Amino acid sequence: MSMLLIVYHSRTGGSRQMAEAAAEAASAETLTSLKTADQAGPEDVLGAEGYIFCAPENLAAISGVMKDFFDRCYYPVLGRIEGRPYAQMVCAGSDGENAVRQIARIALGWRLREVQEPLIVCTHAQTPEQILAEKTIPEPDLAKCRDIGAALGAGLSMGMF
Repeated sequence: MSMLLIVYHSRTGGSRQMAEAAAEAASAETLTSLKTADQAGPEDVLGAEGYIFCAPENLAAISGVMKDFFDRCYYPVLGRIEGRPYAQMVCAGSDGENAVRQIARIALGWRLREVQEPLIVCTHAQTPEQILAEKTIPEPDLAKCRDIGAALGAGLSMGMF
């Protein structure tokens, strides 16, 4: 059975909820590994046949911990995972587009294949207090995360990717 790796970072809970929702749905379709970005490494990337990357956008960029994951894994897996499917989810306060572009550019370097449109969940957190507060992702957005997880998991288990 194929393995789906979901890597995420979350400081205020939004990305964690999104990643957990995707993992819950994916696990009904295929083997699924949910790892925080600081715990995931090249061996996890090499051991999976597909990926979901889930990160918050901080200061118009992916979070530093998520960037560190890509920094640690990029060269050890380069040329060894080409063509594998991926999707991405971003939890943002207002925009999220730059984080999506960053992850897409890294995935392009790895020659991964995007199989789902990026999902940006906007929390509209604009004040320092809102930005630093624990997040609660609304159910309709979590349903979209589950849809991504289920679709990628099913595609892997059916050999579509």
